[in-house]
Amino acid sequence: MNDRASDSVSDISVDDFKAEVKAFLDANAEAKEADNKAFVWGEGSDDVSLFEEIDRERELLELKRAQEWRAKRFDAGLGWITGPKTYGGRELSQAHDRAYASLESRYKIPNQGFFGIGLGMVAPTIKDHATQDVKDELLPKMYRGDIVGCQMFSEPGAGSDLAGLQTRAERDGDEWIVNGQKVWTSGAHYSDIGEIICRTDADLPKHKGLTGFIIDMNAPGVEVRPLRQMTGGANFNEVFFEDVRVPDSHRLGDVNQGWSVALTTLMNERASIGAGAAGGGMGLSSITRLEQLVAHFGANDDPLVRQELMSVYINFQVAKYTNQRAMDKIKAGQLPGPEMSIAKLSLTRNLTRTVEFVSSVLGPRIAADAGEWGTYSWNQLLCGIPGMRVAGGTDEVMKNIIGERVLGLPKDPGIDAKTPFREMLKN
Repeated sequence: MNDRASDSVSDISVDDFKAEVKAFLDANAEAKEADNKAFVWGEGSDDVSLFEEIDRERELLELKRAQEWRAKRFDAGLGWITGPKTYGGRELSQAHDRAYASLESRYKIPNQGFFGIGLGMVAPTIKDHATQDVKDELLPKMYRGDIVGCQMFSEPGAGSDLAGLQTRAERDGDEWIVNGQKVWTSGAHYSDIGEIICRTDADLPKHKGLTGFIIDMNAPGVEVRPLRQMTGGANFNEVFFEDVRVPDSHRLGDVNQGWSVALTTLMNERASIGAGAAGGGMGLSSITRLEQLVAHFGANDDPLVRQELMSVYINFQVAKYTNQRAMDKIKAGQLPGPEMSIAKLSLTRNLTRTVEFVSSVLGPRIAADAGEWGTYSWNQLLCGIPGMRVAGGTDEVMKNIIGERVLGLPKDPGIDAKTPFREMLKN
């Protein structure tokens, strides 16, 4: 274990910590040049896509660079700032973590998006539900960037109704044999481990017969196939399991108690997605681009266009402040709640509102590439948003959660509900 990480003093002041971080960054990365140039229509890149589409060879090269940077951070005691010293963390506060992120953003570093799912969703679940040996083995490696994790929940017949999943795990002595299929798995093609939820008892109610596991993505019987998106890229995958053997030591939580494991991951997933929107998201940060888009096409004097543009701005501002309340709750040590569902739903609805506004201004230019700057490039956002409406829970599921947990409405009857809907209304 890294001595510097182990010997760190947990009560180091934020200012002293910033000095340490700056010294590390100055020695290992190149500072970004100050970008004070105002946005000018027609200059620079007009890319507004949600997902960066790159070929697999370049992707693997970028992953290697990202892992090298992650290792430098970890070895300097900066890989898991709020984490336990047992796993190479510093046990510092969220304020220290935010200070690091703020300083690092001023330097040119490799893309760290490869670790978003593993560190934002899988690692917290391992920390809460895995055996001690698995925690000791995997957590330091994940935060050092030695291994990358993915999350495998959704299936072709179990997306919004996650508890209806059919991938099975059958016990065979000290191992489990997994058979089935998962779908929409981001990063499965470059991941080393994956968190999976399987059905382990078909005779129990569907929420009760589930168990979580950590699977070696390179194990015999695991097959990853890319899924081509409307954008032309393949960020998502389907994963097939044929007689894949998983040690019982890599089980997450108790047998048939996988629903609580899944909830831990899902709440961290929505927190991660919501946090990504806390700064206002693409729409708010690009309000100048939208203003100049309107002006370029001579619609800036149209009162209806001006009203819709203001609606885009206002809704992103409201989401920003709502999300900030949720982030403050987490920073105060409280568990994320339905606020994360609000953040997720707000993000996708605001992105949809943005692209609908742009479409109304551009007309057919958004669908036909005439080579004009700032027009067809919006097509990538248009085609990418449907994936966001599914990722981290569909919009419909988010609405149900908000209705039930915030508004106190009756639980939405599932397709397998035993009580007829009309009878529920009578009660």
